[in-house]
Amino acid sequence: MTNANDDHSMPAFSLPAFSSAISALVSNAAPFVVGVVSDKSRASGFVWKSGLVVTADEALAEEGDVTIVFGDGSRAKAEVAGRDPSTDIALLRVDTRDAAPAPLTGLVPGVGALTLVVSRSGAASEAALGIVSVAGGEWRSLRGGEIAARIELGLSLRATSEGGLVIDAAGQAFGMAVFGPRRRALVIPTATIERAARLLETHGRIPRGYLGLGLQRVKVDGGEFGVMIVSVDPKGPGAAAGLRQGDIVVAWNDAPLARARTILSSLGSSSVGVSIKLSLMRAGEPVESRLTIAERPRD
Repeated sequence: MTNANDDHSMPAFSLPAFSSAISALVSNAAPFVVGVVSDKSRASGFVWKSGLVVTADEALAEEGDVTIVFGDGSRAKAEVAGRDPSTDIALLRVDTRDAAPAPLTGLVPGVGALTLVVSRSGAASEAALGIVSVAGGEWRSLRGGEIAARIELGLSLRATSEGGLVIDAAGQAFGMAVFGPRRRALVIPTATIERAARLLETHGRIPRGYLGLGLQRVKVDGGEFGVMIVSVDPKGPGAAAGLRQGDIVVAWNDAPLARARTILSSLGSSSVGVSIKLSLMRAGEPVESRLTIAERPRD
């Protein structure tokens, strides 16, 4: 006969031990994290490579001096090596002294996994504890950035924590904390950071595809939808391909097209130089054209 008070199925749980483990995880990650001060903005970042710090682009002022604050309270001036609003990644050049680069993992924890955001407010360490509330596949940001995984966190993120390291229960850093729509805590994963930071280090920017066309969704015959060309940059690839204002694009590489966003989502960094086939309606008549995607001008 089993005593109801005997429980052999659950291991003993020690709250003090759990608390100590969390504190140790934060202490181990903190040396890689820095404070980022720009104009009136206070955020966080982390050492990506020797002499290079990654931070959240959204948290970085548009202009003015940028200062990095280390855990010992020392400060160093930083220069913007490049920034990409579409992935919310900015790269700063700075003397990182003896700070080691953060070891990043490409593993993405599943839903419900314990997670920590480790950040810095000035020289002081900060931490937030929560779980992975959403873990999904690739997605595209509102600004057209290609993000390798959709990761949302169930925790409250301070303004100074944006740009901080996100670590799992094993202490592995798998991304950077940023604010998403409605101030939800999102993670820019390692794969996206590595890809974008390498391009920013080399080129100072992320190349984006450019058509030189203003587009608007319209209804065409039969109740279907297409995308009307409402403006044409005379120096852009659309003009070079002979496209005209008033043309309606109904297919992109033979795939039916009903939204301008479908075209915009196809203009990532890998699209530059790609030739595409456009099926158009011009004055009620079908027309086909080929267009080579150019790189978006710097301005």
